[in-house]
Amino acid sequence: MNYTPPTQEQVFAMRVCAGIEELAQRKRFEAATPDMVEAIAEGIGQFAAGEWAPLNRPGDLEGAKLENGVVRLPEGFEEAYEHYVEQGWNAIDGPVDYGGQGGLGEIAFLDSQRAATVGSRTIYLSWVEAGEGDTRGAVVGRGTLNCGTEDASCKIEGLETIWRQTPKVTGRGHYSHRIVFSPDERYMFVSSGERQKGTPAQDTSNTLGTIVRLNLDGTAAAGNPLAAQGSPSDQIWSWGHRNILAMDFDAEGRLWEIEHGPAGGDELNLVQKGGNYGWPTRSFGDEYNGTPIPDHTADDGFIKPVIDWTPVIASGNFFIYDGDLFAPWRGQGIIAGLKTQALIRIAFDGDTAREVGRIPMGERIRQVVQGPDGAIWALEDGEGGRLLKLTPG
Repeated sequence: MNYTPPTQEQVFAMRVCAGIEELAQRKRFEAATPDMVEAIAEGIGQFAAGEWAPLNRPGDLEGAKLENGVVRLPEGFEEAYEHYVEQGWNAIDGPVDYGGQGGLGEIAFLDSQRAATVGSRTIYLSWVEAGEGDTRGAVVGRGTLNCGTEDASCKIEGLETIWRQTPKVTGRGHYSHRIVFSPDERYMFVSSGERQKGTPAQDTSNTLGTIVRLNLDGTAAAGNPLAAQGSPSDQIWSWGHRNILAMDFDAEGRLWEIEHGPAGGDELNLVQKGGNYGWPTRSFGDEYNGTPIPDHTADDGFIKPVIDWTPVIASGNFFIYDGDLFAPWRGQGIIAGLKTQALIRIAFDGDTAREVGRIPMGERIRQVVQGPDGAIWALEDGEGGRLLKLTPG
């Protein structure tokens, strides 16, 4: 595998990818070893996975050693990375309610601010905030990421909370709090999980079990389907969702999401304005205790999943590939598989889709993103998890 020193943009992408789970779980990645991971990618041949660990700042690469296409980190890396983790936490005004499925949820940037160097740009983050009486809920914040030119240090300045999941409830699961922007960057879509409470997903007086459509300042966007009902209903774009950890827009401007089902019934859905997706009234899965949930039927009034999976795939996230390195995959969805320990590919055809391949990875995959050069970055889940850069072999 050829090695080219990454730009600030690429290094920061590594830090963001690795930092999402690191900040949420407070677990330290092991330093990279000179192992290589290879897998068979249908239609591509072999691809090589260069093993990386997250970096504190671009200058850290100067002390890294390249062995068999793998970066080994210099002495003192762990201490430097711990400092980076603390800086991420300290940027948030107020305590992050860490525990269960909660912590830091998402880090998002506007494509229009993409550049060869990080410089200064708007940054959006989501995390979990504590409420009164052992309650908590997801929030979204917006600030400015400023990266210096002399020492390449980065700070998040002016971070303000601009949206809150309503209401805060007990428990520590199903926050969702993923962020995507509409292709024209006029709107921000945030997934708001039903917090393992079920029935609020069918109650449009709250935002649990919904996807909300907001202006970039976190206010309700004009034209939402329930605008006449007032706040917070005026934020809602769709409802009847369970736990959405994956959203992306395709080239035609359609929003797709993948959500976790209960015991069975993971779903790929095409998100529609005012759509009710049925949870917890309908599902192709059952409750964890074995209690049946009625399947979707043609006349039930709910929008049906485009794909459903039983056994579940337990997606970490997904994106729609538009790069050149894996040209046959252009336009396909690439899913991070937790339970499946795989990358899962789905092909779209208008309003329909189908699974077209699984690439075994041997570990739970928490996060998968596309790099600036078209490479695919995959983040393993758990102790000793690695950050892998996937390129054609």
